[in-house]
Amino acid sequence: MRTNLKDDHGDWQIRRGGQMQHFSETERSVMMFCVWAPAASTVEVAIGAARHAMQLCDDGWWEAEVKDTGGGVDYGFSINGGSVRPDPRSPWQPYGVHGLSRTVDHAAFLWTDRHWQAPPLASAVLYELHIGTFSPEGTFEAAIQKLDHLATLGVTHVEIMPIAEFHGSRGWGYDGVDLFAPKESYGGPDGLKNFVDACHARGLGVLLDVVYNHLGPSGNYLAEFGPYFTPHHKTPWGDALNFDGPHSDEVRRFFCDNALMWLRDYHFDGLRLDAVHAIVDTSAIPLLEQLATEVDELKAHLGRHLVLIAESDLNDPRVVRPWEIGGFGIDAQWSDDVHHAIHAVLTGERKGYYADFGTLADLATAMQQPYVYANRHSSVRQRRHGRPPLGLSGSKFVVFLQNHDQCGNRARGERLSQLVSQDRAKIGAALMMLSPFVPQLFQGQEWAAASPFQYFVDYEAEPELAEAISRGRRSEFAAFGWLPEDVPDPRAEETFLCSQLQWDEIDHEPHAEMLAWYQQLIRLRREVNYFTDGRMDLIETSYDEEKHWLRVTRGPMTIACNFGASRCNVPLEGPHGIKLYLTSQAGVSVIGGEISMPAESVAVLGPHSTHRNGRLSL
Repeated sequence: MRTNLKDDHGDWQIRRGGQMQHFSETERSVMMFCVWAPAASTVEVAIGAARHAMQLCDDGWWEAEVKDTGGGVDYGFSINGGSVRPDPRSPWQPYGVHGLSRTVDHAAFLWTDRHWQAPPLASAVLYELHIGTFSPEGTFEAAIQKLDHLATLGVTHVEIMPIAEFHGSRGWGYDGVDLFAPKESYGGPDGLKNFVDACHARGLGVLLDVVYNHLGPSGNYLAEFGPYFTPHHKTPWGDALNFDGPHSDEVRRFFCDNALMWLRDYHFDGLRLDAVHAIVDTSAIPLLEQLATEVDELKAHLGRHLVLIAESDLNDPRVVRPWEIGGFGIDAQWSDDVHHAIHAVLTGERKGYYADFGTLADLATAMQQPYVYANRHSSVRQRRHGRPPLGLSGSKFVVFLQNHDQCGNRARGERLSQLVSQDRAKIGAALMMLSPFVPQLFQGQEWAAASPFQYFVDYEAEPELAEAISRGRRSEFAAFGWLPEDVPDPRAEETFLCSQLQWDEIDHEPHAEMLAWYQQLIRLRREVNYFTDGRMDLIETSYDEEKHWLRVTRGPMTIACNFGASRCNVPLEGPHGIKLYLTSQAGVSVIGGEISMPAESVAVLGPHSTHRNGRLSL
C-alpha cells in the first residue's frame, strides 16, 4: 500500500519497516517515519533524546519527516505521550523485543544470486532446521559452514524455523513479536541475507517458517497501536488476530507486507505458513487467498519461482486448490496423516492422535493419498474428518518422519531413531523418500542424530510467564500418558543445549550407515523418474496385517516392506527377473514370484532399466 510510491515531485519513497526512506533524484535528504495507530490522539517518533510530532494522514497512518543522518537510526514510537515502543514493523531489533528499533537500508546489501532460480517443489527434497541448535554457535554464519553437507546429501531446499525477533536468546521462534526483524542473536538482517545468499550459491533454495496465527506474549505491543486483535474469535493463544473485523484491512496489509518483504528483500524462495487452521477469518476473500494472489503478483514482477506451503490439520484440499476455482491457492500443504500412519506402524504407539492409526491398511492408504482421514470417522475427534483430495498431485503435499512438532512435542523430544531400531527407521525413510509426495527431513535425521529436539524458551526475566509455560507443557501431554516429571523444564539452559546437533557423530556408526542410506534414497528418487511422479492414481498397494508386509507399486518399481520380527515372503506382480535397486539389509532375494525378506527390512525393485521419457538405468 505504501511501498514504492512516487511522490508529487517524481521521487521514489520506499517503505522499510516503520520508516519510509525518501530519495530525491540527486541525493538522499529526509527519512519519513510512518506508523498505523487509528485510535491515537497524538503520536511521536523518538530518535535519541528528541521526540518529533507526527501528522495524521489517511486511514489512521501517522507520518513525520526527519533529517536523514545516514546509517542505522534507532527509533521508537510514543502513543498519546506514553512509553516509547518498538515499531510494529521494525526491520531490526538490536536491543531485544522491548528496545528501540533500528532502520535498515536493504539496497546496501550486495547480493550474488542475480540469476538464481529455485527447483520446483515436484522435484524437491526439503530440510527443516533450527538456526539456534543446528550448530554449536547457533548463528546464521555458523549454519553457512554446514551447507556443503546438505548440498552433498542431495537436499534442494532448506526450511528454517521462525527467525522473527522473540524474547530471550533461545527458543523455537513461534513466539515472535517483531515479525519484520530477523533475530539479532542469530546475526540480524545482514546475517540472514548472507545465509540466504550462501544457500543460493550452493544450489539450495531457502524457505522461511512464518507465524500468522498469533504472536508471542513478551514484547507484544501491537494492541497499543491498533485493533490487531479481536475478542470475537478465540485461538489457543487468546484473542485471534483481526482478519475480518473493523479496521482489518490494515491488519491484513501488515501480514501480507511481511510475507512480501521476506520474499523480496531477503530473497527467500518461499514461506511455510504455521498452523493456518488457527487463522480465524470469515471474509469472502480469506487472508490465505489474498496472500497467495499477492505472492503470485510478486513472482511475476521478480521473475522468480516463489512458493507458499501451509501447515493445516483440516485435511481440506481447498487449501491447495488454485484460488481461481475457489481454493486458497497455496502451493503445498504439510500432511500429518502420512507421518502418523508411518509412525504408528513403526513404533506401535496408540495414544493421543495416534489412536486413529496403527494398521497397515492405514499405511497403505497414506501411500496413495495424503489424507488417511478423507471424510472418515475419527475416534479421536469423535466425528468425520477431512475430504478426499481428488485430482491433486502428490507434489501438493509435504511429508516427513520427523519435524520440530513431532519430535519437540513429545515429553522428552525423542527422534524416531530413538524409539525404534535402525532397521525400522530405514523402512520409514524409504516409504517417505519414495512416496508420491514432497519429502522433508528434520535436522540430523539423515544420520540418526542422538540429540533429541526438546521445547525450550528463555524467559528468565519474566519468571511468572516462564512458570506458566512450564505448567502448560506438562499438562499438554496427559493424552499421551507421559508423566509431568518426564517433561524437561523448557526454561533450563540444559534443555536447549542437549537439543544441539553433535556433528562429530556423522563419521561414526551407526550414524554413518544411516547417512549412507539417506544418500542412496535421495539419489534413487532423483534418478528414477517414477519416484518424482505425483500421480497418486497410478500407485497400487497390497498388504497382509498378519504377516506384517506391505508392497507399494509405482509403475514398474516396487517398494516391499517387512515389518515383522521374522523372515517373510512378499508376493510380487508383473514380470520376473527384476533388479534389486536398494535393500536395507543383506539376505534379500527374489525367488519366482516372491521376494524373500529378512525381519524389519525394505527393498526397492524394478526392471533392469526403466523406460519413460528416455532411458534411465542405475
